[in-house]
Amino acid sequence: MADTPPAQKNRELLVKKSNGDLVPFEEEKLRHSLAKAGTAPASIEFIVKEIRSMIVPGISTRKIYQRAFSMLKKESQPSAARYKLKRAIMELGPSGFPFERYVGELLQDQGYQVEIGVHEQGRCITHEVDIVGEKENKRIAVECKFGNTKDKKLDVKVALYIHSRFQDLANRWSTMPEHAGKEFQGWIVTNGQFSGDAQTYGTCAGLHLVSWDFPGQGNLKDLIDVCHLHPVTSLTTLKKREKDFVIHKGIILCRDLLNRDDLFEEMNFTKYRKKKAIDEILGLCG
Repeated sequence: MADTPPAQKNRELLVKKSNGDLVPFEEEKLRHSLAKAGTAPASIEFIVKEIRSMIVPGISTRKIYQRAFSMLKKESQPSAARYKLKRAIMELGPSGFPFERYVGELLQDQGYQVEIGVHEQGRCITHEVDIVGEKENKRIAVECKFGNTKDKKLDVKVALYIHSRFQDLANRWSTMPEHAGKEFQGWIVTNGQFSGDAQTYGTCAGLHLVSWDFPGQGNLKDLIDVCHLHPVTSLTTLKKREKDFVIHKGIILCRDLLNRDDLFEEMNFTKYRKKKAIDEILGLCG
């Protein structure tokens, strides 16, 4: 009997996700992630071969990720930074405020004028809205839902609650002369995922849902790729305490560090470390 082809064996191997679920190891998914990070084809083959050799039934996806990231970091720091993007977004926490600011930056890049942390009077009550944005004849109320765990899902109760809040706001906006003729829309933006019911209800109710991989086009991952607005937590040349420091100083985007010699001095960066960080930022954001 002929041996089972290696690719087929890989598909049959089960690996463990962070929530304990066992899923098939998908070699092509790994290749795709590396390619999207800008990894050279020869490096992709080298990393995939190494990962393939370490795969055993039940190995955690975290171990696979850590090994791939470690190898990629030696090949190209900008590519490694792109590869860790999803984790970098989670590292914006523990509070959700940096994530709100980050989403605000993405919306501004799309042409919206934004206000963050707004108290808006609805028809019935006053609401604290994460982001209010305006673009041409469109006014949006955005609720940002940040999660620092990989498998966080928003259930339908969240979608129902946010929809009712948006309706209260829209009911008042429609009576205000300065908003006459405008289209109103409620948004939910999360770095996690929506449950099936939340996705179905939100879409049916007219909410604009954006998660890491929903919708198929225009999801959070796509927006970041198009805008090249990578968070400072993506950088592999900064230590965690240094990332926390620059976020505390109001820096959310990698590109905003380019002209902040003062912050590099406060962090006691040597000329060599500063050059490495600047090179990584230019490679990542260019």
